[in-house]
Amino acid sequence: MIYLVATLTYKPGTLSEFIDDAKTCIAATRQEEGCISYDLHQSLTDENTLVFVERWESQEALDGHFNAEHFKVWRDAGSPYFTSRKIEIIDVEEDAVKIL
Repeated sequence: MIYLVATLTYKPGTLSEFIDDAKTCIAATRQEEGCISYDLHQSLTDENTLVFVERWESQEALDGHFNAEHFKVWRDAGSPYFTSRKIEIIDVEEDAVKIL
């Protein structure tokens, strides 16, 4: 099993610019083969920070997600507004953590 935790911080006041694309991406991603769970949380201490918590059956399933059209639309819509991002990928079987 693969976990992905993505912590994304956005420019203040810009969340509304791409939140609809995020909702569309979440709904479509939850239907992808190999997706166990895919949740988005907003920080309680910083309204400009979002955290995706994902569980995937395999690295191949996660790679497929990265190439899915709905993911690309969301990524392209939100990218201009990022001020920082941290992506952690945890492979439970391999006891490995990769930080992007």
